[in-house]
Amino acid sequence: MTVPTQGSLTADGRRRASWLSIAAFLVALVPVPVLARSAPESFADLAQEVIPAVVNISASTTVEVRNRTLPQLPPGTPFEDLFEEFFNRRGGGGGNNDNNESPLRPRRSNSLGSGFVIDSSGIVVTNNHVIGDANDIQVIFADGTRLKAEIIGKDSKIDLAVLRVKPEKPLTAVRFGDSERLRPGDWVMAIGNPFGLGGSVTAGIVSARGRNIDSGPYDNYIQTDASINKGNSGGPLFNMDGEVIGINTAILSPTGGSVGIGFAVPASTAVPVIEQLREFGETRRGWLGVRIQNVDEPTAEALNLGAARGALVAGVDEKGPAKPAGLEVGDVIVRFDNHDVKDSRDLPRIVANTPVGKTVDVVVIRKGQEMNRQVTLGRLEDGERQQQAALKQPPTDSPSVTHQALGLTLSSVTDELRRRYSIKDSIKGVVVTRVDPNSVAADKRIQPGDVVVEVGQEPVSSPADVTRRIEALKRDGRKSALLLVANAQGEVRFVAVSIE
Repeated sequence: MTVPTQGSLTADGRRRASWLSIAAFLVALVPVPVLARSAPESFADLAQEVIPAVVNISASTTVEVRNRTLPQLPPGTPFEDLFEEFFNRRGGGGGNNDNNESPLRPRRSNSLGSGFVIDSSGIVVTNNHVIGDANDIQVIFADGTRLKAEIIGKDSKIDLAVLRVKPEKPLTAVRFGDSERLRPGDWVMAIGNPFGLGGSVTAGIVSARGRNIDSGPYDNYIQTDASINKGNSGGPLFNMDGEVIGINTAILSPTGGSVGIGFAVPASTAVPVIEQLREFGETRRGWLGVRIQNVDEPTAEALNLGAARGALVAGVDEKGPAKPAGLEVGDVIVRFDNHDVKDSRDLPRIVANTPVGKTVDVVVIRKGQEMNRQVTLGRLEDGERQQQAALKQPPTDSPSVTHQALGLTLSSVTDELRRRYSIKDSIKGVVVTRVDPNSVAADKRIQPGDVVVEVGQEPVSSPADVTRRIEALKRDGRKSALLLVANAQGEVRFVAVSIE
């Protein structure tokens, strides 16, 4: 028998070593499973830590209304006694007012919501819709203490309000966390005042981020399945470190109660607004001065973008910051102040969070070419107060000529057509007088009275111009034509129509 010496193997040993090497290689190819973190054994310690900072909000509004009065009936009317008894029973006061005017009496309406303390000196955050136009706001703490609150500032666009109370001693406050680090599946805990049941704790996970529920221009909600009901509005959504990462604001429910779909304003959206409200008593958002629309696949193809992305400029405010910076209708904004603009929803949020007066780089794609523009932002609130001046231009008196294109019957602009469709004098282009109901143009909601201003980002002034532009686009291999269409009031939008 041969005894192997150190550094040598028998044939069986070599085969065994070979199989072990193969097995080790195969194991290396198998991905190691990612183990999910287990659910917390209890939320009690976390709830006990933060619940003193969570408050109930009682908002009361008192208005004066007139009492209902007894109708003036001829003496001896058979139903006179019946009417008088009915109105007196309802508090109408009968018809005894000598001036034939019903007296004013106060009527009080109440709403209940939630909030939380962010500064121990007495700063409280809640939803704007919780306080509304209330003239008496009470903040109720976990120990039953009630303090009268004053409004520091409020913002309807993301539904926030900041209140101040004057406590006798420092309050327990909570801090905001980084909501951008949240991932679907992370544990969260909500505390609030559902249906008036103060101090209620619920828990769940983050269901999704970046939800748009069409409630405002800056929708970017956290969706959670932690139970949120009426009265939870304005309350905090906590992460497992006891940080506020959202403000509970809305629910989606056919019944009015929780079905596991609740929405919270992310801390990343709320904190800049809260800081502005605390400092100025109002918001000071950046303003670009453009009207935008989303870029779909046909529009991206018509603009030669390669893929649907960015925000398409459909209008430029004559008095806004974008105008002197050289932004034009038809530009696609793909980057703003070093932030990528993936779709049109991104741009308003990015601009609003940019300081007023800051000069930023804006990357646009214009007629297939990428270029950079610098814009000094204005203040959105100032822009909203401005009245856009209508451009005064003489009407077009060209003779009426009719062409058919893209399922549209097109005519030159005439005084008669301006009167028929109430088209403003400042609008130039080609009038749509009929739309084939089976055409793509009809699907895109083009209708008689609309005016085609541009085709393929080139101005048109006659039906023949439209036909020439469409033929040119076909020769260039384009599958769709990008139309700039104005309604009778002058509001424009881009519409991509197939030309195949």
